[in-house]
Amino acid sequence: MKNIKYLLLLSVALSACNNDEEAKNEITEVKVEEAVPVIEEYGFVLHDFEVVRDTIQSGDSFGEILDAHGVSRSKVFEITEQVSETFNPKRLVVGKPYIILKAKDAAQTPEYFIYENDRIDYTVVNIGKNIAAFKSQKPVTIKRKTVSGVIVSNLSEAMSNQGLSVLLSHELSSIYQWSIDFWKLQKGDQFKMVYNERYINDSIYAGIENIEGAVFVHQGKPYYAFDYMADPEKGESDFYDEEARPLQSFFLKAPLNFSRISSRFSGNRYHPVQKRWKAHKGTDYAAPHGTPIWSTANGTVIAASYTGGNGNYVKVKHNDTYTTQYLHMSKRNVRVGQRVKQGDIIGYVGSTGLATGPHVCYRFWVRGKQVDPFRQNLPAAEPIADNIKEDYFAAIKPVRTKLDKIPFKEI
Repeated sequence: MKNIKYLLLLSVALSACNNDEEAKNEITEVKVEEAVPVIEEYGFVLHDFEVVRDTIQSGDSFGEILDAHGVSRSKVFEITEQVSETFNPKRLVVGKPYIILKAKDAAQTPEYFIYENDRIDYTVVNIGKNIAAFKSQKPVTIKRKTVSGVIVSNLSEAMSNQGLSVLLSHELSSIYQWSIDFWKLQKGDQFKMVYNERYINDSIYAGIENIEGAVFVHQGKPYYAFDYMADPEKGESDFYDEEARPLQSFFLKAPLNFSRISSRFSGNRYHPVQKRWKAHKGTDYAAPHGTPIWSTANGTVIAASYTGGNGNYVKVKHNDTYTTQYLHMSKRNVRVGQRVKQGDIIGYVGSTGLATGPHVCYRFWVRGKQVDPFRQNLPAAEPIADNIKEDYFAAIKPVRTKLDKIPFKEI
């Protein structure tokens, strides 16, 4: 937004006085109406247009929206053909905002259609004479912040008690998912973070940019984590501890986020559906229906099917040693032969097959034998190469200094 300028007009009149009196300056104040603010949005001065704001409703189509504002069907077809590589009108999402900018002429001719892909990204479609489309972003400011918290009940509660976004608790739990069992947090466990948030136009919260560093004290032991890009060619960063050891493991600790273990691996468990004692060669994670289920490691889908006992299930082979399986899904999200990465969504929690409620039964094989994953000495991720450790320690030093200066919150 440009600065609002105000105009003060001064009139200086020189009046000659009789009898050789000295001339006097008189200042006359002229009343001026307040200037109209110049509002810029999406790269346009909105005052130059008639502005129509709305959201995509169920059943809306690009053609119907433009037709309602006087754009002919032949022109709509021409527009969609010419901008197809940048803008797909068939992918309009219900609830997303859009704006139509019209000329300030007698016909109020539509000139631009602006669609908000998300809170930051938007697409501008020139629907006037020079048909074109381009993608852009709203101005985003990154603000560095710090936080300190203490566990009374769970991590989400500790965050919400300070008015922090649930996204931050998800990010923190994601960082430590290989190091800390979040179902076994103790009252008095503490954490501190240095992180960055995104703000649109310097004021509208738009999510977490990244966590630079954190320390989580669990059962009296501090677990440090620092964000570092060890391989710039891949363009992906990972978290390492104060000794340059990776926090990431070859496997995730669980196939989904924020659930509870309702039944562990057991040689003799009473089956709630079959009403008899039998081995339970899996770990059950109870979670709300539709909760995303992740592949716990990179691998290839070797089965994605349905049986009466397993319900909808997916099986992933990770290498010649390890295989995992995920049962009772409401819906599968992968196909046989598909390569998946650690954390990819392979399905959603349900209660298909022999299940009394929504959960995922997670099964784990080592060299063809089903085992309890919690009793395995699983491999870690790749460590930082020795030749860049010096650079790593230099990079994390200011972040650790800032972390250590943050006082821990007490109960």
